[in-house]
Amino acid sequence: MKEISIETDYIKLDQFLKLAGITQTGGQAKIMISEGSIIVNNEVTLQRGKKIRKNDIVEIKGYGSFVVI
Repeated sequence: MKEISIETDYIKLDQFLKLAGITQTGGQAKIMISEGSIIVNNEVTLQRGKKIRKNDIVEIKGYGSFVVI
């Protein structure tokens, strides 16, 4: 499981995908999220603005799992 560090209380899911190097643009993140490829804390999420906080686990189909620190 890869660790992604954030300096704020939370980061939005689309921003997280860019920070983790999964997508390069918000548009790519939007498509990936809408396809149901993202699982946050064992729940599929379709919300682009979902708040990702420290200790959350984000699983991305085809890319693996990430923990926010």
